[in-house]
Amino acid sequence: MILGLRTCIFRVRPDQLDAAKAWYTQVVGGPPYFDQPFYVGFQVGGFELGLHPEGEPGPGGTLVLWGTADIAAEVTRFVGLGATVVGAVQDVGEGILAATVADPFGNQVGLIQNPHFDPTAVK
Repeated sequence: MILGLRTCIFRVRPDQLDAAKAWYTQVVGGPPYFDQPFYVGFQVGGFELGLHPEGEPGPGGTLVLWGTADIAAEVTRFVGLGATVVGAVQDVGEGILAATVADPFGNQVGLIQNPHFDPTAVK
């Protein structure tokens, strides 16, 4: 049984790991809890955002959406930290708003404001 999103891993080039760690420290508002040359992990709202210095960054086959209470403000904050907008905020139905930005390393980060989602619900 899938219990919910636990980890989202972004690939960065090894020579970008320190820059990526600094950027994501600003994005998530705190330092990583796990910081090794082979993997950096941040705790974010009960989930993990990981940086893996192997392979090439960039859009892949998966887009992970991170929840936010104010998507417009969050997109603005990401852009202020160096991200670029890939998909502007749009209503995807029933008042659910989604957007996609690209981090400075080429990874796509999804953002979602979902008034119907209850993070305390367990099914």
